[in-house]
Amino acid sequence: MKIIFSIIIPIRKENDYLRETLSALKKQTLKNFEVLVITDQISTVPDPSFKRNLGAQKAKGEYLCFLDDDSYPKKNWLQNIQTQINKHPDFAAFCGPCLTPPSDNLTQQASGLFWSSFMGSGGAGQYRNIAKKARFVDDYPTVNLIVKKSIFQKIGGFNSKYWPGEDTILCLDLINDHQKIFYHPSIVVFHHRRSVLIPHLKQISRYALHRGLFAKKFPKNSLKIGYFMPSLFLIYLLTLPFHHFYYPLYLYIFLLLITFTNYLLNYSSIQLSFLATFTIPLTHLYYGLLFIIGLLRTDLTFTAHPVDKQTGKYLGG
Repeated sequence: MKIIFSIIIPIRKENDYLRETLSALKKQTLKNFEVLVITDQISTVPDPSFKRNLGAQKAKGEYLCFLDDDSYPKKNWLQNIQTQINKHPDFAAFCGPCLTPPSDNLTQQASGLFWSSFMGSGGAGQYRNIAKKARFVDDYPTVNLIVKKSIFQKIGGFNSKYWPGEDTILCLDLINDHQKIFYHPSIVVFHHRRSVLIPHLKQISRYALHRGLFAKKFPKNSLKIGYFMPSLFLIYLLTLPFHHFYYPLYLYIFLLLITFTNYLLNYSSIQLSFLATFTIPLTHLYYGLLFIIGLLRTDLTFTAHPVDKQTGKYLGG
């Protein structure tokens, strides 16, 4: 059987999430694929982008399918990718929503609600975490990204200097090469969330610092008003004693109440709804501060995830 898809998963050490992912891949309705798991034992460099590039070098498939080790696909994931390829053979890359798994605990579910709500991640990121209508995108994470191997090789693969953010640079390279990245709601994976608050905020810190830096270094797909909004809100709050203009704050609180009500109606859990709503302003303020710090930095260095040597699970965020 000809291999069409090469599924590439970089990890530090084998863990339960990886075993769950491999189990889900065995259930795929389409079988013409291979799986490449790149561990620290195979690559002495813990950088995920380096591992993805190494996997791409060894891949036999026509399309490279990038997953994280804490994400797993629906059983028709590859079939739906193939359907979109058949419809759009000239598109270079495909992607789809990353949903919160039903098995995630309460604190993980709260993080998932943050990411999937408009009030939480905003229009710039909501479609990544909940199924939305098909569209072209200019930036997408490697938790669910499929790239034609020939195009991947043409643009030189991932930039190993940055993590996170290597996926943003890859997408920018695709756009600069006049390629198209197509999001379709049928290309679904489930992505385990970081628990609120500490692991969630640690993850946010990495995103905020790099997005702040990238807004300056890679403005074509990072200089967007949505990424600046938390910082502008933080500045507004810090200057509130000097101008006493309370209407934006009243509007923000009103939107939080609407979001809480929406959570409650959809999930029927006061505890989950409150925790998810409480997470929103804390995340916005934390992101807003670190985005400014990233914006002021000249560069950032890669720091590998610490892992539990026994379980292989990431420590902290």
